[in-house]
Amino acid sequence: MNTNMPDDPTFARYYRKHQQHLKLKGLQPKTVEAYSRAIRRIGNYFGGRIDDLNSDQLLKYFSDLLEHHSWSTVKLDLYGLKFFYTHVLNTPWQEVKLVKPPKTSRIPDILSVEEVHRLVAATDRLSYKVFFFTLYSLGLRLGEGIRLTVADIDAKAMRVHVRHAKGNKDRLVPLPVNTLHVLRNFWRVHQHPRFLFPSRKRGVNNAPLVDVPLDRSGIQCAMKAVVTQLGIKKNFMPFPAPQLCHPSAGSRG
Repeated sequence: MNTNMPDDPTFARYYRKHQQHLKLKGLQPKTVEAYSRAIRRIGNYFGGRIDDLNSDQLLKYFSDLLEHHSWSTVKLDLYGLKFFYTHVLNTPWQEVKLVKPPKTSRIPDILSVEEVHRLVAATDRLSYKVFFFTLYSLGLRLGEGIRLTVADIDAKAMRVHVRHAKGNKDRLVPLPVNTLHVLRNFWRVHQHPRFLFPSRKRGVNNAPLVDVPLDRSGIQCAMKAVVTQLGIKKNFMPFPAPQLCHPSAGSRG
């Protein structure tokens, strides 16, 4: 289904208001994008007129959506539309009764200590090597690791302040001594005043630092390259790798 902006002035006005409410609620950027995409997609489906949809229209929309998208997309579009009705239209939301698939619990594979060492050792680029080690030693998600700053490391209390974690909540995690030593040595290399994992201009090693953290897609490509190189078959990756990656992404200088 089309996710471009519908060519309708009324929709455009609603959409701008929708963006304002999303920002004011302090939602995560990924959630803002998902809810915005949902409203654009629904707007295209109904010709830009989404301010008075009935249950039959919504059931047909979500039924058609499920033909080509996952249940995750269906839920995001549902939540995005609920947000729109609640905050933009200020209209009571009537729950759409969808038949949900049964929940399944999948236990991820666990890397052994030896496998983690192999993964880190096979990563040639220093920033990725330290990033992977830190991610696994602290048990962090990809976004949590990327956002780490120098101020988040409490060496005195031996803990790390993880900000804006899942559910937009902060949490504290223990800081192993080895991880502290690795991070200190790595910081001496780049000495960025803010980020623990700063990016470099054009992603080139030894190029000038820029005031942004490592690029998400670069990290994903590096992980995919190393996993392929090592021949590890476990489903352990803490984040999905993109489909288009340079074959040597994990071993660039």
